[in-house]
Formats: sequence, C-alpha cells, structure tokens
Amino acid sequence: MEQFENYKEIFNRLGIDFVLLSKDEVCCGLPVLNAGYRKDARKLAKKNGIRRIVTNCPSCYHTFKEIYPEMVREWDIDVEHATVTICERLRKLRIRVTGHGSQAEVVAYHDPCHLGRYSGIYEEPREVIERLGGRVFEFGLNRKDAICCGAGGGMRANFPEVAKKIAAKKMSFVPDEVGKVVSPCGLCYANIKSATEKSVEFSDFVVRRLRGLK
Repeated sequence: MEQFENYKEIFNRLGIDFVLLSKDEVCCGLPVLNAGYRKDARKLAKKNGIRRIVTNCPSCYHTFKEIYPEMVREWDIDVEHATVTICERLRKLRIRVTGHGSQAEVVAYHDPCHLGRYSGIYEEPREVIERLGGRVFEFGLNRKDAICCGAGGGMRANFPEVAKKIAAKKMSFVPDEVGKVVSPCGLCYANIKSATEKSVEFSDFVVRRLRGLK
C-alpha cells in the first residue's frame, strides 16, 4: 500500500496524467498461470482490457506485455513499466539533481528477474536514480546476468529461510559505501530487506528525492 501511494505522489508531482481502476482491477493472472490454471488465467486476462496500462510490478508488466498476447487473441494494449514512464518524464522536464560524482549517494541497484532478463528494462531505472542524485553501484553480475533476490518462483512463499539465505549471499557483495539497495520490485525489496536494512523500494527513493526539489 505504501508503494501504491508513493507512485500516486510521484505521478502527481511529475504531472503524469493517470486514472485508477481500483474497483474493477483484477490480478494479472501470473500466479494462477504458474500454478497450472491456464483457463482461469485467460479469464483474468480478458478482464484487464483497456487502452494503456502502466504498472509498477515487474511480474505484472511481463505478464501484460509478453504472456497476454499469447493467451488473448484480441489483446492489443500498450503496456509500460512505471520506471520507464518516470524516466521519460524526468527527461522531458530536464530534471537532474546536483551532487553527482564523489558527492552523490551511492546506491546499489538490483535487477528484478521479470523486469530485467525477462523484459529487457535495465537502463531507465538506473537513469532515474542518477537523475535524482544517486550514483549506481553495480553488482559483479548485473542486468541479464543478475542473481535473483531469492524470492521468485514461489521460493519465499514455500521456503522462506532459503530465500533469506540467497538474499543474504547477494548482499554480502555490497560494500560499506553503499547507502541503499534499491529495486523496483516489491517482492525483491521485501526479500532483500530480510537480509539488510539498506533495502529500499524504488518508489520510496524517488518520492523522497522529488520532495527535496524546490
């Protein structure tokens, strides 16, 4: 819920027009599909038909963008991830916070599986961080080769201790100079937080930075 409110504030602050479908919105269907209920997932897909969808969830983005066109023949909806929407708006408004180089806050960016190697969105989230005064620390394995946070594929739900150990292993590669570990995936954020208090959801980093702008 906190991230939902963050994105509403971000969009309002940047002048991004949007509407909410809270009463009519249903699950994207990926959990149902992964459980083997393809027919039920198809029914959910047909309920999510509008002209354009902007979502902050990497799994929903991947589902709407890549899976729906295969499940629903008439699916013809433009789908965009919120990090791309925000990045394009910051470019248009020419927003770039001072404090780069050695003075910038060092932020480790974690590539979510569904946003990164599944969907190919790597640069926009990093550009947003840098435009808002952060300096991105790159893990040795990043982008398409990034190590999963440990929560995906039902691991956190079914084997929470294993998921936590995977997150802790990945966080062991974060140097002391890093102030925050940022990810635009709620599940990644939560699982990484089980290993370090430096874990911050992407929208929280963005909204705090935008509030600091005059």
